[in-house]
Amino acid sequence: MKTGDQIIVNPLSGERITILADEPGGEVLVWELRLAPGGRVPSGHAHPRQEERFTVVEGCMRFRVGWRRVVAVPGDTVVVPPGKSHHFANIGAVPARAEVTTTPALGMRDLLETAAALAADQQAAGRVLPRLTDLVLFMRDFEAEVASPLLPGLVRAGIRLLSAVAERHGPDIRYRRLRRAGAAAR
Repeated sequence: MKTGDQIIVNPLSGERITILADEPGGEVLVWELRLAPGGRVPSGHAHPRQEERFTVVEGCMRFRVGWRRVVAVPGDTVVVPPGKSHHFANIGAVPARAEVTTTPALGMRDLLETAAALAADQQAAGRVLPRLTDLVLFMRDFEAEVASPLLPGLVRAGIRLLSAVAERHGPDIRYRRLRRAGAAAR
């Protein structure tokens, strides 16, 4: 198992991620999530083939897993099965910390790095929302790791169509540069 102290910071969500273990072959990714007060994952989402297991170590986090809402405190574990829509946020006044295990890892590490690079670019540009091209290409590149919680098949078909258009007309160049920058942080 490869271990390290790579840190990924997402300035928009308040996430600070430390990769703790990245098993060769993509079986397991273990990471520490530090979430600033008021920080939250940007939107509800699902992982089509992965289970995520959050064990809260410090602070207080709110999770939505499907229709179920859970407030988790230190010692609590929240399991998100594959394909289940979910969202999480820090509802406390202090940073929250959780150990997260993603099984199988697939490209989750690359997803986290790319999301942080896109967020930093969005923040630097003063944009409230991500560029549509970036979002489409991100969702296409990581379709094994993340999906829309609503009408995933229809959204996936739309993403494939829009990403083909983006690649033909050039807006994907900036996205590719940001994706490489995220991976270069390793």
